[in-house]
Amino acid sequence: MLDSAPSVYLRIENLWKTFGDFTALRDITLEVFEGEFLCFLGPSGCGKTTLLRAIAGLDLQSEGRVEQAGKDVSNLPPAARDFGIVFQSYALFPNLTIEKNIAYGLENAGRSRAEVKARVAELLALVGLPEQGRKYPAQLSGGQQQRIALARAIATNPGLLLLDEPLSALDAKVRAFLRHEVKELQRKLGITTVMVTHDQEEALSMADRIVVMNHGTIEQVGTPLEVYRDPASLFVADFIGAMNQIPAQALGKTIKIGDIELRCDNNTLTGSAIATIRPEDVLPVKTARENTVEVHVNALEFLGSFLRAELAHSTMGGTPLMADFSINAARRLGLAQGASLLVQLPADRLKTFPEAG
Repeated sequence: MLDSAPSVYLRIENLWKTFGDFTALRDITLEVFEGEFLCFLGPSGCGKTTLLRAIAGLDLQSEGRVEQAGKDVSNLPPAARDFGIVFQSYALFPNLTIEKNIAYGLENAGRSRAEVKARVAELLALVGLPEQGRKYPAQLSGGQQQRIALARAIATNPGLLLLDEPLSALDAKVRAFLRHEVKELQRKLGITTVMVTHDQEEALSMADRIVVMNHGTIEQVGTPLEVYRDPASLFVADFIGAMNQIPAQALGKTIKIGDIELRCDNNTLTGSAIATIRPEDVLPVKTARENTVEVHVNALEFLGSFLRAELAHSTMGGTPLMADFSINAARRLGLAQGASLLVQLPADRLKTFPEAG
């Protein structure tokens, strides 16, 4: 858990990055707290890796300032900055043993042989691979190689750890396991960490805060719960998780979808809007109450622990509604294609946004 008033470890101010006529980053201002695990999340080409590289000094910004631990590092080369980095490709030296890979930075820092040996043994134990030191990278699995890359990155006790999509090359089961392992390691070390990912599940499960990026700008900064439950824009609502988007007319605390009117506590718009609600927030009910609609089940999709239903209503303007029901709820409701049921769209879970564009 973060302190109530954590100190700022990394500060980015009015940062721009251009490549010729193309603007990759546009006036980015951001604070990262000491000991925080922060994720840059967004689609390919949104600028998240460019921002990470600017922090590392691998691609200097065109304008703006980067400050780390109270020191202006904006124009320092990577070697003069205090960070460790892990890449998607692991970037281990194939001709060196695991021990030598981890020792590389320590030896370059002039540590004694005894110090290096002790630190390598400590790190191998820390990442759960104490018996693998004499092997070469090719003899390890992808997940093991990623752990070694992480051990090498933290070997010199850097103040900042940068992770560039470190788990994306792994299969789903290993990725899920390592998410937990990396987060636990980060908590244990207390190291300020910035990770780039396009995987929303990864960001939601690992981050203390998420920076959602789009077209070189920041759309929203918040905790995983905040960006999921209270998206600041239609882009965030659409990018993170599944979201129903329904054309509506908005006025005060009421919205009209097709021929029906619904209360919407979060509405601040007037006129044409997009009404949104998460599939899991569509609730089956037995009797009519506020914001209830009778729907028909057009289709069902089995997704393991739950069923996703496509629901239709003749007076909702023709836009189908997605709803998620647990397996037990689906069995209790007798959910089947062609069935009818009553659902509620809770007024506090409906949210409106201006129409795209």
